[in-house]
Amino acid sequence: MKKFIDWAKESGWTIVFKSENQLNLESIVTRYKNIPDEYLEFLKMIKQCITPSEKTWFICEDEYNNDLDIALKWNEFELISLEAAGEDNEWKSDITLWWDKYLPIVMSVDGGYSFYAIDLTNDIGAIVHGYEPEFEEVEKVAENLDGLFELIMSNKIKL
Repeated sequence: MKKFIDWAKESGWTIVFKSENQLNLESIVTRYKNIPDEYLEFLKMIKQCITPSEKTWFICEDEYNNDLDIALKWNEFELISLEAAGEDNEWKSDITLWWDKYLPIVMSVDGGYSFYAIDLTNDIGAIVHGYEPEFEEVEKVAENLDGLFELIMSNKIKL
């Protein structure tokens, strides 16, 4: 993780460190179980992690707690899907059940809406990538968060 943070700073990313290593994720821990320790450690250290274009960012504690006045909520893509489902309660239930299994960790508005999420149920810890219009159709891109960091640093994933 330190290697990625150093790389990101050198590559022009906005990296803001937290002043305290405490973490308050009450807003999501009731919904999301089994959040990998490596991501929790990242969240304990990092307050903001934003690409140079400012169009892609890691979702951090303030976003999860809705403590920032930003246009997109941390679960914006779930909300968009639920809105698209309209009055179809079965579809809405399927959408919510799907998002219960995947914790979004990166959001992007660069060339359309997309995200990276941690699989918390099927392949626990794996990182998946999804994008509009079918957010719930994802592909696995890495075995874990460190794998995602490696792909980003090697430009195999461009954020």
